Amino acid sequence: MGTVVDDAASVEFHAFFDRHYAELSRLAHLLTGEADAADDLAADALLALWNRWDRVRTADHPVAYARGVVANLARTRIRSAVRERRRIALFWSQREEKTENPDVAGVVDVRSALRRLPFRKRACVVLRHAFDLSEKDTALALGVSVGTVKSQTSKGMAELQKLLGAKGAPFKVPAMVRTGEASASGRDR
Repeated sequence: MGTVVDDAASVEFHAFFDRHYAELSRLAHLLTGEADAADDLAADALLALWNRWDRVRTADHPVAYARGVVANLARTRIRSAVRERRRIALFWSQREEKTENPDVAGVVDVRSALRRLPFRKRACVVLRHAFDLSEKDTALALGVSVGTVKSQTSKGMAELQKLLGAKGAPFKVPAMVRTGEASASGRDR
């Protein structure tokens, strides 16, 4: 059971929440440009305020403090998005291979077969074979262990061989799959 002080703090915080949640959400939206993230950031900020409510409620300007928390959370979110965009750009910029007389139908078949794999197997196969990442780098990119990368890559390759009808034949991801030269609309048989 809570004490009278705890109950008073809870009532005071709920009143603060009701008065300022929409404003904090709007601030988060304007800072990040993401309507979906705005509510999450405002909620995270208010949770942080609640965890320090004993200090926040005695501050001269609790709303200014809350705005500062939202601004810091928005800054962190923007920085994370920028880092993610840089990682993606780095992945795509590493390969500039061109293929003469590409086997467009083969590429389309491989892409179709890749789409049929479960996500983790597909991600392991693509990162290991199309992007030539090491097992360790693939594990870091996917947030899994090296052992998971090894097993998922092996199982994914076996499934691809079954899907493509290449029993026992070694499988190599065509360069066009790596560079994105061929598309389904450019299929000529």
